[in-house]
Amino acid sequence: MANETTSSTVSELYTEIVAEAQFVAGEKSIMRNLVKNYIISGGGKSVEVPIYPVVSAAAVDEATDLSNTAINPTSVTITASEVGVMTTLTDLAKNSAPRNVAADIGKIFGNAIALKQDADLTALFDGFATSIGGASTALTPALLFQSAATLKTLGLDLSECAVVIHPNIAYDLKSGLTNTFAGLSSDVSNEAMKTGYVGKIAGVDVYESANMAIKASATGDFTGAMFHKDALGLAIMEDIKIEGQRDASLRADEIVATAVYGVGELHDTYGVELYNDSSIVA
Repeated sequence: MANETTSSTVSELYTEIVAEAQFVAGEKSIMRNLVKNYIISGGGKSVEVPIYPVVSAAAVDEATDLSNTAINPTSVTITASEVGVMTTLTDLAKNSAPRNVAADIGKIFGNAIALKQDADLTALFDGFATSIGGASTALTPALLFQSAATLKTLGLDLSECAVVIHPNIAYDLKSGLTNTFAGLSSDVSNEAMKTGYVGKIAGVDVYESANMAIKASATGDFTGAMFHKDALGLAIMEDIKIEGQRDASLRADEIVATAVYGVGELHDTYGVELYNDSSIVA
């Protein structure tokens, strides 16, 4: 069997004194808390989300019957599928290491599943019909204010919206905020200069995530978005689960991490694609 975790692959843990383990840096998962979450239960692997239309009230004369207003919701179906990762940890590797290698592997696998959920959700940004920016356009505060105006026009609460952009795109945004020739002397620009954190712009929290793909094949172009939490949905049938299974003949344990979930766009107009080019990626 290939891809096993054996005594040779974890030989670094055999020394008498082992320092605290160092894990390869991984992006923090952020998207799950920024979108609508659903639980799939009661059988089946899909959830159907009803989308109700906006209705309007009108003035009526005294002693006049109201006309009937039909309520005809549409719906979006999100179907779950499995994702997973596995390795086989041999007894010799486990017993020779002074650390709990199985727990370390479980942490790595749990992070991997969480980041897969993030990547699946950020991939939906490209599907928003409204797009601001372009292949040669750096992200500026003005473009964020334009995006915010687009969502605010729909009556959306901007405090329930978020911006997620790639760090290479965020560089140009911060550069614009801290440009001494821009005449900016705000709390946002000061915070960007001191800590590198963008914070809140146009009433919307701005997050950075490297967990998103380059736009098509264009170098330095990334798709971010400003979106309301109801724009996208995450339907979970089975949350992240990490378990082991004994393989006695191999003298090893299989460590498996899985999750069953689906993602989907709920309200297309509730999101604005931010298609921008980074000035620091050639």
